[in-house]
Amino acid sequence: MLDLIVRGGLVVTQNGTHPFDIAAKDGRIVAVGAPEALNGLQAGRTLDARGRIVIPGGIDPHIHCNWPVQPGTDGGPPALSAGPAQVSRAALFGGTTTLIDFAVWNPGERLEQTISRRERDWMGQCHCDYSYHVMLQGKIPAPILGELADVIAAGFPTVKIFTTNIRPSVKERKIGYGDIWEILKVAARHGGLAAIHAEEDDLVMHMYEKLISEGRVGFEHMAEVHNTLSEDLSFRHIIRLAENVEGAALYMMHVSAGTGIAAIRESRARGYPIYGETLHQYMLYTDADYRRADGQMYHTYPSLKSEGDRLSLWDGTITGEISTVATDGICTPLCVKVQGRRIDDVTGGNAGVEPRLSVMYSEMVTKRGYSLERFVDFVSTNAARIMGLYPRKGVIAVGSDADLVIFDPSVRRKVRVEDLHETDYSPWAGHEISGWPETTILRGKVVVDRGRLFGEAGGERIPRKITDLIRAGPAC
Repeated sequence: MLDLIVRGGLVVTQNGTHPFDIAAKDGRIVAVGAPEALNGLQAGRTLDARGRIVIPGGIDPHIHCNWPVQPGTDGGPPALSAGPAQVSRAALFGGTTTLIDFAVWNPGERLEQTISRRERDWMGQCHCDYSYHVMLQGKIPAPILGELADVIAAGFPTVKIFTTNIRPSVKERKIGYGDIWEILKVAARHGGLAAIHAEEDDLVMHMYEKLISEGRVGFEHMAEVHNTLSEDLSFRHIIRLAENVEGAALYMMHVSAGTGIAAIRESRARGYPIYGETLHQYMLYTDADYRRADGQMYHTYPSLKSEGDRLSLWDGTITGEISTVATDGICTPLCVKVQGRRIDDVTGGNAGVEPRLSVMYSEMVTKRGYSLERFVDFVSTNAARIMGLYPRKGVIAVGSDADLVIFDPSVRRKVRVEDLHETDYSPWAGHEISGWPETTILRGKVVVDRGRLFGEAGGERIPRKITDLIRAGPAC
């Protein structure tokens, strides 16, 4: 007896889109085929997906739970973003079944302590499956470089690196280029990949100082600080370092500007394994949106850029520089998100995990005519491939986890905060969508169906290993 059969849907697979049935047992897909081939099978539960699209569960490779968003008062601990329970619940309602967060190393601790500390935040708290990037910061001691190889082998092959402190008040987050070079060497030798937040710190801090001295401190000037030249210089600096390390590979997080697209394009043309991630707010909003009411809602770091930059990101989804669409999700109440009003105190990230799939389906498939396969690549499959989750995740195939979304393309409505499960605001409120997940299935279990959540927090941490194909050259 099978556990689950999903019948009659238009199924998006690695070999095209077909009217298939899907059978699952013990958390894995055991059969995918034409209805007549699976008619004789019986299961404990059968779902009717006629008139729907069935896609692999979404993968968001860039979120921040329990992340410090505002400094503490009177010397107390900083305010944190929402934890895994809240964010992962919203993810499932939106059709995302796997999240990748960050395990942040603090100077003075061993990397195994870093992982264990992060596990205490996530284990038993997450409704969907998850993993971590290991985030290093500041000056990197030689013993940590030695430990990094063990961490990569243990299933944490992506290393997060900041080339900037982002804001004047943040200290010791930036890693110097010499240490970055050494990290790239270790990652290259042991099968890792560097995930980069790249901005040119000297230029960013100069612009903070310049605008503050001129009295132009409102957050609407943010694009002058975190500017396109900064992205240009920092991307090219990192790329030149990496291209001089045999076996190194790069994942450029939250590409926000046409200058970043150009730098990635040139490196990929030389055959280098570099992959670009953008965010759905960069693709649909610009720095002009900072001037809207509560314009902080649309901000993350680096800043929103111009209309030309926004269009360049869309071009990058066609020409190959953009491989994934993530969220940089930082879930806070609206009062926290709009608390800062200056260029040096606005909270980064925003609540975007839940509507990501529907917004991107509406923009990619309905408005721009992308194929269903390409849409699935951007919201699931490419992240699985690059991050070392494929083929367990990100694909509907025999042997893969039965992470499935029954997506209803007949839905026509605007995004409303009262329909969401993340927090009390959404930068997507009022956005027209053409489709929404009806049912979300995690490892063969129905976890969300028609607006209802089922089961406890049963998410598992998934070990990852990046394939040689991804690290050999631009593979997706």
